[in-house]
Amino acid sequence: MKDDQTRKRRAGGRAGNKARAGSAVIDQMPWRIPVNPDRPTEPLDAEGVQRIHRGAMKILSEIGIEFLNPEAVGILRKAGCIVNGTNVRMDEAFVMEMLGHAPATFTITPRNPAREVIMGGKHMLFVSVSSPPNAWDLERGKRSGDFQTFKEFMKLTQYFNCIHIAGGYPVEPIDIHASVRHLDCLHEKLTLTDKVVHTYSLGAERVEDVMEMVRLAGGLTHAEFDAKPRMYTNINSVSPLKHDFPMLDGAMRLARRGQPVVVTPFTLAGAMAPVTMAGAVALSLAEALAAVALLQYIKPGCPVAIGTFTSNVDMKSGAPAFGTPEYMRATQMTGQLVRHYKLPLRSSGVCAANVPDGQAMWETSNSLWAAVQSRTNMVYHAAGWLEGGLIASPEKFVMDCEVLQMIQRYFEDATFATSDDDIALDAIREVGPSGHYFGCQHTQDRYQTAFYAPFVSDWRNYEAWEQDGAVETPERAHRIYKQILAEFEAPAMDHTACEELTRFVARRKQEGGAPTDF
Repeated sequence: MKDDQTRKRRAGGRAGNKARAGSAVIDQMPWRIPVNPDRPTEPLDAEGVQRIHRGAMKILSEIGIEFLNPEAVGILRKAGCIVNGTNVRMDEAFVMEMLGHAPATFTITPRNPAREVIMGGKHMLFVSVSSPPNAWDLERGKRSGDFQTFKEFMKLTQYFNCIHIAGGYPVEPIDIHASVRHLDCLHEKLTLTDKVVHTYSLGAERVEDVMEMVRLAGGLTHAEFDAKPRMYTNINSVSPLKHDFPMLDGAMRLARRGQPVVVTPFTLAGAMAPVTMAGAVALSLAEALAAVALLQYIKPGCPVAIGTFTSNVDMKSGAPAFGTPEYMRATQMTGQLVRHYKLPLRSSGVCAANVPDGQAMWETSNSLWAAVQSRTNMVYHAAGWLEGGLIASPEKFVMDCEVLQMIQRYFEDATFATSDDDIALDAIREVGPSGHYFGCQHTQDRYQTAFYAPFVSDWRNYEAWEQDGAVETPERAHRIYKQILAEFEAPAMDHTACEELTRFVARRKQEGGAPTDF
């Protein structure tokens, strides 16, 4: 029989540990890196995998990818690729040789080593919502992103143990000038959270500044920073068939210092990709593999991952759709191919809904379960995403974290254990055909940790729920979000590291930060 502490670690909700000593907002699962025990869903047979692979290779060798970065073009010309202006064609032998250098798994270690994450294998990481320009909540409705709201989401990111990585800006704080926005935002990320952080690949200054800020926040020497992954970036191709200048510039800078790069084409079938899922997946893979090959040629063995963001559009309006059957299949298919290439996979927890309603949750749940089925290693936008990525919502963030905890509980071996105690023949004999299991000893020994216990869902009957105010799910989530903010305490940080980080931000602001076009 498992000891009590082990059983408590495996249970969800009320049976889990507090997120932080003294926190009374919710009783949540402790920090962990989930491991997906299930066989992945594989809609393609072996020939289907080879057909899509061959399609991606023909795109790379016969059609080519536009690299809008002269340095990248020069490197690939030196590597023996066929270059015509900005168009680069590379053959299968070169691509597969480069893929052979890439690690199948790697770790990323933030300033708090206890928050180290594992990328690859059966591990599954959940990333906070990233990059919406707007926010929405029950009190203020929809509005443009600002710095105060940015900090609110950072606190939610730190608070929830099921969120492993602080991704891009959860809302874009337009009240801070773009030249120094990265300095203020990363300062808050690195002080309000102790989790892995991301940098946008939007110009040399931003990338170099963030690498230095992560180094300072961790109290690291330059050699220590370069020795292992400490942060990461995600770059997107410009579908169809293009990689732009700043994304490639940032990716190459991080790769040279051994910091991970996730390459995620944004391919909407019927718009920026063929209307068929096989065609959209083949195009997406070709775009991703081209960038991976470049980075592996620059620094063999640098950590990389392939992301999938293949979905479809509403053919009536042209609007992107998410959490659709096509999105789910594209994610599963991409997972098969990425495992074929022995690389980690990133997907997303996304929806097209405008508010945290039923549509929002079924589309997001479809997206998240597609991530589980595809053996995704990093789930972007796992909590808080609305309106196809144009809105971040704290209520949706809280509601999504309930689903993430359920997925984590689903993974735990306690849910499918088959020991003699689990099969429970003695209890079945004791109760027989006319009793019940509420009072038997087998139940009494296990009832506190036997099942997932929610923190947002309300499992009472209608009359009890109505008598208690008939509070619907978004309102319950809103109350939790407000209480988290009221009781939030920033994680501990070394005083010297904090001072050096603050001085660096002040100096770079005085110097003007990063150049902008306005």
